[in-house]
Amino acid sequence: MSRCFSLTATTSWCFRSTFKRSGLRSRITDLEDGTVMHCWVPKTRKDSKPDLLLIHGLGANALWQWGDVVPHFAPYFNVYVPDLVFFGESHTTRPERSESFQAQCLKRLMEAHSVQKFSLVGLSYGGFVGYSMAAQFKEAVERVVICCSGVCMEEKDLTEGVFAVSDLEEAGKILVPRSPGKLRELVAYAFFRPPPVGLIPSCFLSDFIDAMCGEYVEEKRDLIRAIPKDRKLSNIPKLTQPTLIIWGEHDRIFPLELGHRLKRHLGDNAHLTVVKNTGHAFNVEKPKEFIKLLKSFLIDLKPPPGSPVSIRSKLQDTLTEGDSKH
Repeated sequence: MSRCFSLTATTSWCFRSTFKRSGLRSRITDLEDGTVMHCWVPKTRKDSKPDLLLIHGLGANALWQWGDVVPHFAPYFNVYVPDLVFFGESHTTRPERSESFQAQCLKRLMEAHSVQKFSLVGLSYGGFVGYSMAAQFKEAVERVVICCSGVCMEEKDLTEGVFAVSDLEEAGKILVPRSPGKLRELVAYAFFRPPPVGLIPSCFLSDFIDAMCGEYVEEKRDLIRAIPKDRKLSNIPKLTQPTLIIWGEHDRIFPLELGHRLKRHLGDNAHLTVVKNTGHAFNVEKPKEFIKLLKSFLIDLKPPPGSPVSIRSKLQDTLTEGDSKH
């Protein structure tokens, strides 16, 4: 039986073309400690533009998770889109598997490209890495967006019924799927209204798995195992940078309660926006709303509508307007 046409390869080609049209180029950086990082970087970095780092999550590489976002931000930022260690063309011989190690690798990568200050967006697992970067390198990270990332989870949550899948080994098999059946499970968990993957021939799903999940399978699952290990809310540092938290209303991978927990942990310095009628993959289910929220926070430097700061600003405007009439 002949192999199915590779939709994955075709889609990847389209995303690469989009990145190139947006002024990015593919670059490999050897950190000279056994770690090699791949990143899409500006062909010509402009000092007049701020710098923006986009950090992907599990399930695919940087191309697939940011392909629809980059064109909206390349006109305003020098955009950097790396593959995390064990994704795409990034890898290491070092034994570390923590998000702290990933964050340190990204910081060294940015330094290698002469970037000293930047804002960042972290999606799902990328949110863990982005949060760690912001905590470790406060002078470098200016603004932070955390998307559907259970940063404030605790190890005990696994046994207290917080997650739909509490067994880490089973979660690893779903989040890093190696069969069409597991990929279908992942889609069902990630979307509020899942696309009809049951109607897609298994050969197409296998093609995606081979391309996106075929390498470093155990290493990726080790990244998942490392997340909750000895994790306690009291040990999670509080960010000082302006932070936007975005969450899908019906997230089944990292429940919305974790978004509220993160907001409480950070206090008035953070704003939580819930995207209605979406799941974990809210960026795919409502891409226009996602882009709008990012632009408002990163370009217009405004808090999202309905946040405490915006409400206070409107109240102040009303009072000022009232005073001017008297």
